[in-house]
Amino acid sequence: MSTLHVRDLQVVRGDMQILRGVTLDVNAGEICAVMGVSGAGKSTVLRVIAALQAFTSGSVSIDDVALRPGPIPRQSQLRELRKRVGVVFQSHALFEHLTAIDNVMLAPVRAHGRTRDEARATAERLLDSLGVLPRASAYPRQLSGGEAQRVAIARALAPDPQLLLMDEPTSALDPARRAALGESLRALAHTGRGLLIVTHDADFARTVADRVVVLSRGTIAEEGPAERVLTSPTHEATRELLR
Repeated sequence: MSTLHVRDLQVVRGDMQILRGVTLDVNAGEICAVMGVSGAGKSTVLRVIAALQAFTSGSVSIDDVALRPGPIPRQSQLRELRKRVGVVFQSHALFEHLTAIDNVMLAPVRAHGRTRDEARATAERLLDSLGVLPRASAYPRQLSGGEAQRVAIARALAPDPQLLLMDEPTSALDPARRAALGESLRALAHTGRGLLIVTHDADFARTVADRVVVLSRGTIAEEGPAERVLTSPTHEATRELLR
């Protein structure tokens, strides 16, 4: 069952075409990695799906919520999307003045109307499942890169989204923490969520992803099972990426 449908997605900025007709699906319980050299359009795809960037033509739907071409809707019109899509940014983007648990509780209380007691119970459960509950009262500056990453994941999961988007999740992690993150993401997929991950890390994608989509100059150059695409690539863009 598909969680995400993207059809013929095009993004034009001035006289530059960033995306040239990207079509992809992410199924419930699937981890899909979007790869490509810098400038291929990976982060643009993620930002469009998260309604952080406008798109020129095509369509995006997550469950029964649809995005259309044109200006980004007002935040009040995106409430249903924000319930269905969680985003983990490359820089974590935690609020520095809030503790880890307060970062996780913020959206459920402020945006989704949950009581503080409900939000705290959810936050504690998520932080515990990701192994960072002992750091609940720490501020972002007191967290290691791996801890901040897991707090950011907990924050994205707090509204219980069906789709989790991640931008370069391994960029600040050593090999041991990359392996731990991979285990956490597989566990999340097993709960029935779809995960779409933008990454340059071929080893991580080969180990964790079910499927890989390789972008080149705003189009899909190659896609298929992660092991096949990253072991026996058929397109020069994939070979360039692996080099």
